[in-house]
Amino acid sequence: MSGSNERQSVPVQGAPCWVNLMVADLAVAQAFYGAVLGWRFRSSSLDEDFVVATAGGDPVAGIGTRRPGLAPVSEWTPYFAVRDADATAARIRERSATVAVGPMALGDGRVGLAADRDGATFGFWEGYTLAWSPGEGQAPVRLDLQTRDVFEAAVFYGEVLDWTAEDFEVAYRNDHVLVKLGGRVVLSLRGGGVQTSPLAHLRPRWLVNFAVDDIESAVTAAVAAGGSKPQPSSAASVPGGFSRTLQDPDGGLFTLTHKEP
Repeated sequence: MSGSNERQSVPVQGAPCWVNLMVADLAVAQAFYGAVLGWRFRSSSLDEDFVVATAGGDPVAGIGTRRPGLAPVSEWTPYFAVRDADATAARIRERSATVAVGPMALGDGRVGLAADRDGATFGFWEGYTLAWSPGEGQAPVRLDLQTRDVFEAAVFYGEVLDWTAEDFEVAYRNDHVLVKLGGRVVLSLRGGGVQTSPLAHLRPRWLVNFAVDDIESAVTAAVAAGGSKPQPSSAASVPGGFSRTLQDPDGGLFTLTHKEP
């Protein structure tokens, strides 16, 4: 999806296949994430205002300049692999959710941007992708959905993305849902999202969870680089361990968790 010439693969239908962030100032975002997460950046053939973040030479995420009048806020957005973007868009609409953009051609594939019934934004992608999956290599360790009703959300995404396929294991817990792929947790769905909250980090949303060696050092680096810690306190215990939520200088929210040995 990055438009690079790197090794590509056919992703598992319904699996997360990439994460993007669109920002007002690309240079500021590169400086911030480079300082906090040690990322390097290279150009992409998709657009001169879009770069691919790398760590240890592996692709991690995409960051681009948002267009005037579109995407008024910075938001980390997960993309899910689909076989048929049009059919996916139809399933989203049939379940009273919103397709905001597309499906439309992009590079060698087709892409769409949507919001679920509670307003959490996500994308879907039809085509080849980079060899990328949460929890593998330098990719985000996990994607977390903060939502109003965790079990209702699990049904919605399960139907739209076909999580009933044999590749997936959906584990229902007391207050959250874990989605496993190949025995590895790639997604968690948890409650607590408040649609009417004036605070962005409390509203339903997808959060991208990056692993670091030292969370507090990363938090200190983020604040020094112009980021912030949302208030009230954003420390939380989530499936997989302790996590901290941060805001980049443009308001983009992301989470940090301890890297496993």
